[in-house]
Amino acid sequence: MSVLDDLRALDPNDPGRWPLPVRAGVVGIAFVIVLGLLFYFLVWDKQKPLLDQSVQVEQTLRGEFQTKHSKAANLAIYEQQLADIGRSFGALLRQLPGKTEVPSLLVDISQVGVASGLQEKLFQPAPEIKKDFYAELPIKIRLSGSYHQFGEFVSGIAALPRIVTLHDIAIKAAEKDVCSSLATAAEHLGASAIPVFPCVPGGKRPLTPHGFQDA
Repeated sequence: MSVLDDLRALDPNDPGRWPLPVRAGVVGIAFVIVLGLLFYFLVWDKQKPLLDQSVQVEQTLRGEFQTKHSKAANLAIYEQQLADIGRSFGALLRQLPGKTEVPSLLVDISQVGVASGLQEKLFQPAPEIKKDFYAELPIKIRLSGSYHQFGEFVSGIAALPRIVTLHDIAIKAAEKDVCSSLATAAEHLGASAIPVFPCVPGGKRPLTPHGFQDA
């Protein structure tokens, strides 16, 4: 008779008549089951949040490691970029005039206007405006001249070895004969660019194909 046949022959209602090895095996299995339930409810159920937290910490540390590893791999590139930025920033700083160079810079700006053929009506430096690591020195300038001369002035300012920016620019026509203004514009732009119409007295602008224009 096989072992399976022996197990089938056991009476589940009378375990006292089972053979001793079978009873010992059943008791052992029941003990293991009870021990497993006790471990789950007394140990595992309380330790599971800590285990989940440990898993999250591991994932966070793994992500930080991958990020730092990527940065370390590109460290040479970052250092080169930082060095390039430092050189560019240093070059810009060298273009900022020191306090001892401000008077000569003001003279240079004024000379650019003179060299452009402009008439200087006002040249008024204002108080310094402190910034993080530099100071702005506003200058109010009023010049008179042609558009071509103003263009030369802007080009001359841009060519200065120091940083000079132009802000709040306002241009208005000088109070003079309208015909002279149009003639000057036609001379600079070419006769075909701006037609020159006959002058009309009495505060009127030149006659256009659409009639008179009020001054």
